[in-house]
Amino acid sequence: MVEVASSVTRVRRVTAQRPALAGLVLGGLGVVVFSGSFPATKFALHDLSPWFVSFGRAAVAAALAAAALAALRRTRPSRSEFGRLVIAALGVVIASPLLAALALETTPSAHVAVVFALLPAVTAAFAVLRGGERPGAVFWIAALAGVALVTAFALRQSHGGITLADGYLLLAVLACGVGYSEGAVVARTLGGLETICWALVICLPLTLAGSIISAPAAMPSTDAVLGFLYVAVFSMFIGFVLWYAGLARGIARVSQLQLFQPLLTVALSALLLDEHVGWLTALTALGVIASVAVTQVSRVRKVHDASASHTSARPRPLPAAATRASEDRAPPAAGSRA
Repeated sequence: MVEVASSVTRVRRVTAQRPALAGLVLGGLGVVVFSGSFPATKFALHDLSPWFVSFGRAAVAAALAAAALAALRRTRPSRSEFGRLVIAALGVVIASPLLAALALETTPSAHVAVVFALLPAVTAAFAVLRGGERPGAVFWIAALAGVALVTAFALRQSHGGITLADGYLLLAVLACGVGYSEGAVVARTLGGLETICWALVICLPLTLAGSIISAPAAMPSTDAVLGFLYVAVFSMFIGFVLWYAGLARGIARVSQLQLFQPLLTVALSALLLDEHVGWLTALTALGVIASVAVTQVSRVRKVHDASASHTSARPRPLPAAATRASEDRAPPAAGSRA
């Protein structure tokens, strides 16, 4: 009995640790994919409008999502999941990509990437409001330090004022944070793949109509096409599958991994777009990376979330062996003690 009990305890400890590690790995892979989004959007904007890039990328990704749902025969989301999916879709599929593309028309992608370092803190805040998570004081101190660095950087780059592009970016960060947290709650029960697939399919009527209206009159250049395909296939689909699968294992902590994205994007911007990366940009990126390191070792407590528990209460099919065992088990005789 002692050996069995110790085995059960060991299994429970392993299964309790694996989701956290898996979340960091999946989230990290998603960040790597996302790091190419802004440079790729810059390439696409050479010959395409920000409206077509935003709606078109979502429409292409929705076609891939519909094919994946049909091939895998995934079940439909429940009513509570559907409501969160609508909010997530409006944030990450429609609003955030469009606002970021509008900003990228007049702003270097390196600047956009550093301002987007505000996103992890915003996502963590919504994880508190909607995801049932309670980060500790050390977490918030480190996260807000990253926010302060990014804010100071943005103000210095814009000579002490907030430009229209910065306004677009702040709204994009807010919309994306809402979408991340809502989608992550759904992904806890529905899965990362299903979450982004259904979010894309829900928005397909809107994104398809927007793509047709804003379609280019002439064939774009090869660079623009490649940039568009990257944001459609990788940024809008593959990256989100990985990202939501990671967030489902801990919204507040995994979201802080996105503070690594500015450094990767800045490097890609310098390499692919020949953008000048000054010492201040590099120093700011390193500062936010230091803040994410602190958030990863801080404590994040989960509390009961009524909406999440309602979602997870949806019945799941029992394994075949368990079903057969219940069928073979004879009912107790009348008058026997349970």
